[in-house]
Amino acid sequence: MGGGGSVSVRALSVVPGKPDTAAVTDHADPLPEEGALLVQGLLVGVCGTDIEIIQDGYGWVPPGADRLVLGHESLGQVIDAPAGSGFAPGDLVAGIVRRPDPLPCEPCGMGQWDFCRNGNYTERGIKERNGYAASQWRVEPEFAVKLDARLGDCGVLMEPTSVVSKAWEQSEKIASRAPFDRKVALITGAGPIGLLAALLGVQRGYEVHVLDRIDSGPKPAIVADLGATYHSGEVSAVGVKPDIVIECTGYGPLVFELTNIVANDAVICLAGISGGAREVPTSLNMINKQIVLENIVLFGSVNAARRHYEQAAEALAKADLGWLARLVSRKVPLTNFADALARNDDDVKVAIDLRN
Repeated sequence: MGGGGSVSVRALSVVPGKPDTAAVTDHADPLPEEGALLVQGLLVGVCGTDIEIIQDGYGWVPPGADRLVLGHESLGQVIDAPAGSGFAPGDLVAGIVRRPDPLPCEPCGMGQWDFCRNGNYTERGIKERNGYAASQWRVEPEFAVKLDARLGDCGVLMEPTSVVSKAWEQSEKIASRAPFDRKVALITGAGPIGLLAALLGVQRGYEVHVLDRIDSGPKPAIVADLGATYHSGEVSAVGVKPDIVIECTGYGPLVFELTNIVANDAVICLAGISGGAREVPTSLNMINKQIVLENIVLFGSVNAARRHYEQAAEALAKADLGWLARLVSRKVPLTNFADALARNDDDVKVAIDLRN
């Protein structure tokens, strides 16, 4: 948030790594130089990154500041927009998270900041830029994406959908090296990222299977109502040989198990990260041999460029709104933000409501 204006903006901010400092704080009105679009904050989604920033100190405060405004999964409504910006008051928008490095490196100079090579990018709500967890925020038009107004609060799913849009784009690009169509997809993990990856797989015409460790709660029905198949338990018992895997758990041992059950020429996209340093004995030579002889590709995917946000906006607009609404399982008022940070058994995606 900028300084010099009247103090009327409420925002969730923290000193990274000091949980006791997380608080709703007052801020000056955002200044025009922060972005030509003035936006009323509606919702921000909460994910593991936010928890890491608060508890473990993962985030970086903006230069000259002592606190970081959180929130990278944004949803807002335009209050004011300049002529020719492509936006108008009332538009539903999401803000892009990453900004290119100031040099810039070659990918950043091409608008591909998700492939930044020197690590000098910045990110709203994470790395050296205040986030979107504020009652008002500004954003540059080139870093805002318009959403279908019918989405309403489901638009808060935009940022995680952009992440899996990139994962799918890159997976299919790699898969195109083989001269046949892919038919079966496995999504490991039924959190918000996994469920949205399943949505995009169904929209692409795949036979989609979702594997998660739990067999109760809302997720099995959510997957079934998407037209996909839900599995719980061991990956070896899934019973299919997927052509494409989108791995959303970040659980390292599972990655190695996947190489044993995928089809020849499969593509495994790693889209999840988890903490921990558990050591699991495994034969890396055997895994290497298997990957080589079966033409398996194993790769990582992170963040998203503008085109992935645009792909995500299209995917959400095509989705069943009733189904999407089941993913936003709780909306917690900003004043009670701590409740959003505590996970319930039936949670899918929890959002903080910036309107109250």
